[in-house]
Amino acid sequence: MTTPIVEFNGDFSEPGAPAVPWADVERVLTTSEMFFLSTVRADGRPHVTPLPAVWDGGVLHICTGDQEQKAKNLARNPSCVLSTGTSALHGGLDVVVEGVAVRITEPARLRELAALWKSKLDWDFGVGEDAFRDPAGRNGLVYGVRPAKVLSFGKGPYTQTRYRFPSAEDLA
Repeated sequence: MTTPIVEFNGDFSEPGAPAVPWADVERVLTTSEMFFLSTVRADGRPHVTPLPAVWDGGVLHICTGDQEQKAKNLARNPSCVLSTGTSALHGGLDVVVEGVAVRITEPARLRELAALWKSKLDWDFGVGEDAFRDPAGRNGLVYGVRPAKVLSFGKGPYTQTRYRFPSAEDLA
């Protein structure tokens, strides 16, 4: 994974507070089980739903049923936001990931991800032709969201830090 460009926002942080290190943000992404996925419906209305996710290899992975609203939204517009954190006001770290959801269909990678879902979340997924299969035989479409931008909001002290991930064109 590319090391992000860190941009501390002092205007929305307590005086003297430091930027949150990327390692702290990545720890939240690795250990969090539930995230909120925000997508856009065909008519432009937002759609937000909680779902489990797995951080692996610099990519946040999600799974959704092939008939669910979020799958329909991502098929039409793969830009999305995933957020996680804590409901506490005076402690913890909230993290927001912006990116594009890309379907993962390669069987070997799906098997790796199914093993991660089992080890982290104790969910049993089999692997079908190009998707997860749950014990009832339903398809679960798997997506990877590589961050374009991540925001962290510390709450003890209050901080706001942005992490940008330059594309290959930006580095040329």
